[in-house]
Amino acid sequence: MKHTVLIVEDEEALALVLKYNLEKEGYNVVWEPRGSKVVSVVEKERPSVILLDWMLPELSGVEICKQIRNKPDIKNIPIIMLTAKGEEEDKIKGLSSGADDYVTKPFSIPELMARVKTNIRRAPEPVTEKELVFEDIVMDMETKKVHRGENYIHLGPTEFRLLKTLMEVPGKVFSREYLLKTVWGDNIYVESRTVDVHIRRLRKSLNEYGPDYIRTVRATGYSLDSNMPDEEE
Repeated sequence: MKHTVLIVEDEEALALVLKYNLEKEGYNVVWEPRGSKVVSVVEKERPSVILLDWMLPELSGVEICKQIRNKPDIKNIPIIMLTAKGEEEDKIKGLSSGADDYVTKPFSIPELMARVKTNIRRAPEPVTEKELVFEDIVMDMETKKVHRGENYIHLGPTEFRLLKTLMEVPGKVFSREYLLKTVWGDNIYVESRTVDVHIRRLRKSLNEYGPDYIRTVRATGYSLDSNMPDEEE
């Protein structure tokens, strides 16, 4: 699996250097310069490690670190604090906020790459659900089978991955771009409308045995929702 590294750094030149070197090491890289957007980006991208600058506009790295550690679904993601502060008490403050590691600027790129690799290796394995359940839809992750009530639903591999993504966070609206990246992968060129085709197939299979729970959000994407009516495009 290709790991994703999130760079949280408002200095563009440094962020581009980090991005270049991380991609050269084989990582996917996401860059976010705004402190206020970091938590939502982490929840969306689920990176394997976060490189977090101490000094950011809008919100400090220390505050962001605390926010991440207070979110149960993302609290275990390793955080490496990047800072120009080198005093011992600053280091303690950064680590006390929940950071796993601390690198003082200026730092060597090989050292940082080694820290990234080490923190990914140390990170706890994510807990994998054996079963995903939404209303009367049950997805068995071990046998790769889907049932609706007592009825077995035959799904192709793509529809299975689509449904899995939707069932992991019911109610969340997933953009077509996110679904393309998650279900088809970064290295495959597929038009966004391909998502619509497979959603229709998924709907047809599921709706044979019950009501439609896949919500279409106009010009945005899809979610799994039992309380909202469809918004047809």
